[in-house]
Amino acid sequence: MTNLTSDTSPFEGIKMVDSEGLERWSGRDLAVLLGYEDWRNFEKTIKKAKLSAHTVGTDENHHFVELNKMVALGSGSQREVKDYALSRYACYLIIQNADPSKPMVSMGQTYFAIQTRKQELTDSNPQMDADSKRLLLRSEMKYHNKQLAAAAKRAGVESGLDYAIFQDYGYKGLYGGMSMKDIHRKKGLKKSQGILDHMGATELAANLFRATQTEEKLRRDSVQGKGQASQVHH
Repeated sequence: MTNLTSDTSPFEGIKMVDSEGLERWSGRDLAVLLGYEDWRNFEKTIKKAKLSAHTVGTDENHHFVELNKMVALGSGSQREVKDYALSRYACYLIIQNADPSKPMVSMGQTYFAIQTRKQELTDSNPQMDADSKRLLLRSEMKYHNKQLAAAAKRAGVESGLDYAIFQDYGYKGLYGGMSMKDIHRKKGLKKSQGILDHMGATELAANLFRATQTEEKLRRDSVQGKGQASQVHH
């Protein structure tokens, strides 16, 4: 396999391409990047991810390929260790089952969700151009914003001001502290222009991830209180 380096994401930086042209990630490399010091703990996460794949009827052996590789020891000798060649989908499932207290896990959730969704769009229609993808994602975003609003209301986000604050927390979490006004200003938009209408496919995919994951967590955990709901969104 050969490494493909990139300045855009550390997860892109450890991606490899095998002899068949398939994208793969080393389980050992991913474990290190996510902050797992003990391989045994990370392998427990892999097992949970494989179970998730099996539950939805996916062939986990295609996405989680077991292999052995040699690693250098301090003495100058080498030792054979177990590893996995992971597909993008496998990495996505691993991230969903990983320790959420680790900072890189949150970054990985966003990266693999976006990349997996983009691949789904490409696979469903290889001829779809960038603008068509953007329009499709914008339509999905509109639908899931309504679902998010409904889930937020059930959690106690009731007034228009409450929802504006709730939304701001989500954007700040995704954009490194930037509020909706900050993003609007950075894009150079007029007051009447919405920020979601001026995003490319990748940015929309990131926001779709924000909306869907927040909605799911609000429902799953039966979150109550507008303050708690805003923290979940962040």
